Amino acid sequence: MATEQILVVDDEEDILELVRFNLSQAGYRVRSAASGEAALRMVTDELPDLIVLDLMLPGIDGLEVTRRLKKRSEMARVPIVMLTAKGEESDVVVGLEMGADDYVTKPFSPKILLARIKSVLRRNAQEEAENEAGILTIRELVIHPGRRHVTVDGESVDLTFTEFQVLYHLARRPGWVFTRTQIVDAVRGEDYPVTDRSVDVQIVGLRKKLGRYGKYVQTVRGVGYRFIETT
Repeated sequence: MATEQILVVDDEEDILELVRFNLSQAGYRVRSAASGEAALRMVTDELPDLIVLDLMLPGIDGLEVTRRLKKRSEMARVPIVMLTAKGEESDVVVGLEMGADDYVTKPFSPKILLARIKSVLRRNAQEEAENEAGILTIRELVIHPGRRHVTVDGESVDLTFTEFQVLYHLARRPGWVFTRTQIVDAVRGEDYPVTDRSVDVQIVGLRKKLGRYGKYVQTVRGVGYRFIETT
């Protein structure tokens, strides 16, 4: 029986009740909020294990809530599943780039939502276990997955959520070549509407921020990218 606490954020009471009922039946402890402002207050009082977040909220919308939450160090490892009536690729990509872990488009099946939540929680728990012993040190470059923190020569490097995920995925398998599709699948899970071009953009930004260590992220022409420890 599940014991995790889930915060559900939606301004439509019938949807809020539908999600709350199904999650409670599955054994989850459920809290709910009808606005972005309320959600931000509630996570300050008590940290949830996962957030189901509607994008179209009055006042502070779901994308802004995601952005603010992911700026908090204590929220970095709390997964977010977006619940949205907006199915356009651009809206989905923006949410995922801000740090959301999955999305479900309205109208939705409660069974599918529950399956997505279970999958995200399971993946998150597995990553947590791996991250406990997963600190990577490459000369003066230190990558701490648990804290999502990177330093170069002792100085902190401010990476976005996705930039960090890409760096960690490449650096933990030095020398291995990954296609853009493999990188997207590893960072976000399978079947996300993220283009090859978006991976290239993340790599460019990552190299700039890493400074002299940017050259360690190599392009393998016609294939993808790899991380090497020497050049």
